[in-house]
Amino acid sequence: MGARNKITVVGAGNVGATAAHWLAAKELGDILLVDIVEGVPQGKALDLAQAAPIEGYDVRLKGLNNYDGTENSDVVIITAGLARKPGMSRDDLLKTNADIVSKVVDEVVRRSPDSILIIVSNPLDAMCQVALRRSGFPKHRVIGMAGVLDSARMRCFLAEALDVSVENVTAFVLGGHGDTMVPLPRFSTCAGIPIPELLPKDQIDAIVKRTAGGGAEIVSLLKTGSAYYAPSAAAVEMTESILKDKKKILPCAAYLEGEYGINGLYVGVPCKLGARGLEQIIEINLLAEERIALQKSAAAVQELIDVLGI
Repeated sequence: MGARNKITVVGAGNVGATAAHWLAAKELGDILLVDIVEGVPQGKALDLAQAAPIEGYDVRLKGLNNYDGTENSDVVIITAGLARKPGMSRDDLLKTNADIVSKVVDEVVRRSPDSILIIVSNPLDAMCQVALRRSGFPKHRVIGMAGVLDSARMRCFLAEALDVSVENVTAFVLGGHGDTMVPLPRFSTCAGIPIPELLPKDQIDAIVKRTAGGGAEIVSLLKTGSAYYAPSAAAVEMTESILKDKKKILPCAAYLEGEYGINGLYVGVPCKLGARGLEQIIEINLLAEERIALQKSAAAVQELIDVLGI
């Protein structure tokens, strides 16, 4: 492969394969799709490669059942792990997915020691911690995808309520990925106007609640899987900001060392993403109740870390 960026996507299920689709459509680099199931990554990569003449993207796509060929990847998106079934919490997946993510990270680090890891596997915040410990990478090269998805869900619901373009709406979500996330309406805007000036509190509260349960809502509708279009698009937005050194500020799971009063845990905060990976954590002053909600979110992540003993 030539001088193009090289992106490895681990897991060729719905999230991984759809991430490969968005990555190819944006021509962000050559793509390796890795999965243990024989034929699946090869078939999906071939199918995407055959769409290239129609859609006009010049990138190479290859499916693999092991990691040989992924050497010197710039970005590695890790989606491997069991998906949620109805009635399962993200935390039910904890130990199984921790084992899977550990094995993946070992393979990736050996071949791409300078890569930036974007973790998508659930339970997200805990899997980031597993990947950080296992990889030995500095914290700026292990980042979790959660906040981009959560804020996109909130933006979607706000735009619908306001009957405006989604492009006009920004949303601000902190905290862990799940029921304890902390959407902040006062930092969420429509064309620069704070949302609380445009919608009544009860409507905002309903949107905040729907955002926190956004994943479960889709799981209960699909019945045989979980969301994948928006989660994969979110991982690709992060990848694009890194590979193009855009320095976009996006909410991501980052390893905190004192920021927001939290130490030694992955929690969702506003992050500047550029060529080095996580280049800056943006700290804002929180109101007392927001700080309490964020601490509660961090405590929920800490519980999982304690269960894993890392």
